[in-house]
Amino acid sequence: MKREPTNHNVILIGFMGSGKTTLGQELAPRLDFAFIDTDNLVVSQAGKPIPKIFADHGEEHFRDLESRALSSLIQESSKVIATGGGIVLRPENRALLRKIGFTVWLDASEDTIFDRVSRNTERPLLHTDNQRETIARLLTQRRPLYQESADLMVPTNDLDLGEIIHGIADSARVFFSQSGNAAT
Repeated sequence: MKREPTNHNVILIGFMGSGKTTLGQELAPRLDFAFIDTDNLVVSQAGKPIPKIFADHGEEHFRDLESRALSSLIQESSKVIATGGGIVLRPENRALLRKIGFTVWLDASEDTIFDRVSRNTERPLLHTDNQRETIARLLTQRRPLYQESADLMVPTNDLDLGEIIHGIADSARVFFSQSGNAAT
């Protein structure tokens, strides 16, 4: 489906541990874009870390803050934006992602995600008795939403960072040139 985003940004979506922040920080200079992480915007706006937001106010409040952070980016351009893994849960966010820019879904297997995030105590949704089961359940719920939101899906299990960055940068340039918004 051909579409034209409002602005020319590259937005990275995907499950926690799929590499959005790491990849985004490397991709931004490649495109001569600035880097923004929506989780950092939430933390800045709330004045407290994400685990504390969850503990004090719950997930729904965090999702409200996340939606507000995403909405604040509607006028931005020439940015690589890493989003939180649950940004796609709200229909209004999915619609907004597609308006803000070229949306790239970084897809990783359940095993890869588990290896990357299982020891990280900063992930409130994984404070469960069975992290593997939680990851599997959340992935099943979210994969169709990532697919619905994405212009491009990139499997991140077997590619190295340089290959992924090169592929996304080239795809973004093609996307923006076809929509009349040439990227660098």
